[in-house]
Amino acid sequence: MLSFKRAQISDKAWVDECLRHANSMNCEYTFGNLYIWSTAYNTEICKYKDFLIVRWGRGKDIKYSLPLGEGDFSDAINAIIDDAKALGITPEIYGITEGYLYLLQEAFTGKFSYSCDDANSDYIYSVEKMASLSGKKYHGKRNHITNFKKNNPNWKFEKISRENIDECIALHTRWINDKDPDDEDYSFEFEAVLTAFEHYEELGFVGGLIRVDGEVIAYTLGEAQMNKKCFVSHIEKAPADVQGAYPIICQEFTKNCLMDFEFVNREEDLGIEGLRRAKQSYYPEILLEKWVAKYND
Repeated sequence: MLSFKRAQISDKAWVDECLRHANSMNCEYTFGNLYIWSTAYNTEICKYKDFLIVRWGRGKDIKYSLPLGEGDFSDAINAIIDDAKALGITPEIYGITEGYLYLLQEAFTGKFSYSCDDANSDYIYSVEKMASLSGKKYHGKRNHITNFKKNNPNWKFEKISRENIDECIALHTRWINDKDPDDEDYSFEFEAVLTAFEHYEELGFVGGLIRVDGEVIAYTLGEAQMNKKCFVSHIEKAPADVQGAYPIICQEFTKNCLMDFEFVNREEDLGIEGLRRAKQSYYPEILLEKWVAKYND
């Protein structure tokens, strides 16, 4: 069997080296993502030869990543199949984007069946368009931002640092309390947020916040993919009752922190209707489909 374990900060160097070879802008292909969400998704990693293999899930509901790195791709896939069989489960590989889909189909003709759920597709946007919000289709976003600035003249953008992290955590705590503090999903997300801030510099995270009259009312954070052309936004929080809070943190963060990137990946909508509408309203440049391959041999 493959030897899986929870990721540690000390694993970042070798994981990043494997991710350099990932031919995809999949939001899962960053060390920070794997690390901060490890409790929520029971994420484990394995170094197999010169590949990174990720395993998510519990009990019989377990999925694997593709082998990411260099070497014999078919050999690594067979290692995944053997590991799943040893656990008594059907091998399933998650997060397969188009290029890898053809590779897997060619190497294992007829061995897998494939399915795709659009709830898992990544929304990837042009950084230039997200920064400028120019054109007719972004008219509503510009209006929200204009109204925010008019209603909150003492606003300012600030990069996240050790000096203001506690204020971001306090904001997130208030956001949860306004929802349902006993909801398990919010609890897992908050643990991911605390982990992200605890290891903020080590994980190479970049974030920004908005203040109004000195108080933090919105923040966001994420990290660069190893391809250096795409940034992945992991967390974004603002009060829903403050008009324009989400559009202004999104635009200001993009303008101040992301202009060296071509794309920003704002992750999936998870099939949540409100989240889907919000992501679609920014008109993604790419809707990155991610397939699941289920072994049927």
